[in-house]
Amino acid sequence: MAYLLQYVDDMIITDSSSALLQRIIAELQAEFALKDMGNLHFFLGVEVTRSASGFHLSQAQYAEELLDRAGMSNCRPISTPIDVKPKLSTSSGELVPDPSEYR
Repeated sequence: MAYLLQYVDDMIITDSSSALLQRIIAELQAEFALKDMGNLHFFLGVEVTRSASGFHLSQAQYAEELLDRAGMSNCRPISTPIDVKPKLSTSSGELVPDPSEYR
């Protein structure tokens, strides 16, 4: 079943039927001042690409913009230099002096 995404003001409306989707948008426009922005391509840092098999969501553009703002767009990637699967225990080890710093 194919779903359609429509961007209306700050809402994303989805449905499997184009006719029903347009009817929902028309009813919303009758009650509220809305602007139909058309097919969804980019929303809140998420890029939406359509294909026959569905939707592909990506934040690559958002990540590139963050790196650019931080002056790191020319930096090379590197693997994480720490253990990514730590073996922490809730019953052993020292307590931190002020846990509110980590909340």
